[in-house]
Amino acid sequence: MTGLGTIINVAAIIVGGFLGLAGGKWLKERWQETIIKGMAVCVMFIGIAGVMQNMLTVTDGKIGTQGTLMFIVCIALGGLVGELINIDGAMVRFGEFLKRKTGNSGDNSFLDAFITATMTVCIGAMAIVGSVEDGINGNYTVLTAKALLDFVIILVMASSMGKGCIFSAIPVAILQGGVTLLARLVEPLLTEAALCNLSLVGSALIFCVGVNLIWKNTVRVANLLPSIIFAVIYALLGI
Repeated sequence: MTGLGTIINVAAIIVGGFLGLAGGKWLKERWQETIIKGMAVCVMFIGIAGVMQNMLTVTDGKIGTQGTLMFIVCIALGGLVGELINIDGAMVRFGEFLKRKTGNSGDNSFLDAFITATMTVCIGAMAIVGSVEDGINGNYTVLTAKALLDFVIILVMASSMGKGCIFSAIPVAILQGGVTLLARLVEPLLTEAALCNLSLVGSALIFCVGVNLIWKNTVRVANLLPSIIFAVIYALLGI
């Protein structure tokens, strides 16, 4: 069944979120703060590991780097485009819309929880590659693995940040469902070089999400999202 991977992923986020909410009711505020800071450290190291995996090379026992220029150019261009169209502002407005429509107007943490969780589970190569595999071959293995990761991440986040985390399932459904439907058009773009660039830049953005968990609103990560598109274009141009 085409799209089953995204359905599993969305279900995992929702179930993890509700379990996190149930557990969070028993956690003191001090405990919640410790958990979210610990989660931030985990997210940051996941981002660092992804960047290092794609940036570091070993030749004749010597460590080198690759993709540095691409990294700088794509982040700069992506940030410029993101600020021009203000993706962050659009996400805030969508979060506020969900907050009102779901009767959570009194929940002051809803918006932060929604945006942080969305940035954590939507960014990364697994979402794109898994959706393409699901759309073309009906292979949802990658998205199932992502679903397990997202389940744990959202469970922990929801326990300390609140119900806004659960609604990150909506952007995941839109993004992954859209890529699954357009899989045959997207597949030729995902060369090995493009995937490497996408993973490197995406991992850097994941690191920024961890930074925001510790130091609130330090980086407008949503406005850096076009960097991922530029990373793929950079590879296709063969620069």
